[in-house]
Amino acid sequence: MNPNKVTDMRSVTEPTRSCAPRVLILGGTSEASELATELAARTDVTVISSLAGRVSQPRLPAGIVRVGGFGGVAGLISYLRDEKIGVVIDATHPFASKISGNAELACTALSLPLIALERAPWEPNEHDCWYTVPDAQAAASMVNHKHNRVFLSIGRQELGAFSNCNDAWFLVRSIDAPGETLPANSKLILKRGPFHLDDELQMLRTESISLIVSKNSGGTATYSKIEAARTLRIPVVMIDRPMKHSAPVVSQPVHVLQKLAQLL
Repeated sequence: MNPNKVTDMRSVTEPTRSCAPRVLILGGTSEASELATELAARTDVTVISSLAGRVSQPRLPAGIVRVGGFGGVAGLISYLRDEKIGVVIDATHPFASKISGNAELACTALSLPLIALERAPWEPNEHDCWYTVPDAQAAASMVNHKHNRVFLSIGRQELGAFSNCNDAWFLVRSIDAPGETLPANSKLILKRGPFHLDDELQMLRTESISLIVSKNSGGTATYSKIEAARTLRIPVVMIDRPMKHSAPVVSQPVHVLQKLAQLL
């Protein structure tokens, strides 16, 4: 029997019905998968993981899985009510501000507890050369100059900000092929992390990269590019995180489990 049950965009089917409290994890991160593995092994809760569906072949977490959007705040409220969700855990990517905002509004409307998990951001050390910018548009303006060879490692959702950059050359890395128009002078590589330091060093040297553009995602899966930049003394244009929550957040899955135990 397949331990991962994938459901459609609207609801969870009959095997999820039980008297145990129902927990919805808004996921897509390694931390969310860690929580799903922990909770799916327990009998005192029923855990459902929701993935946005932006990756064609996502790594499915343990337990019950649904894929797809909710249809805004109203759709999320309907889902939480229909599925009798008792607790929501927001363990989405640090840049997934829209779903986090919707989750806060929906939980407030239904008086549901929301536990927000956000991994700690990366911090520069004394050997790093970072230029912090507020968004992808600002990063595009900063790097679009002749003779710049830019490693663009921001995923595919915001590549459109660089589509009119005609002066610099870009090495673009993404899990899936982007739907946005790539810069005129660019090379696309499709790979999924985690990435290893030796491989990152070789790639940056081979492509003669002079600048890196990255989101401050935190975590370990893609940190090797930051280590490689430090080793090769390559400047990094770091896109700062958006504000996701007005409520307090925790930074470790163990803290989520502690809060959940208090609620249950």
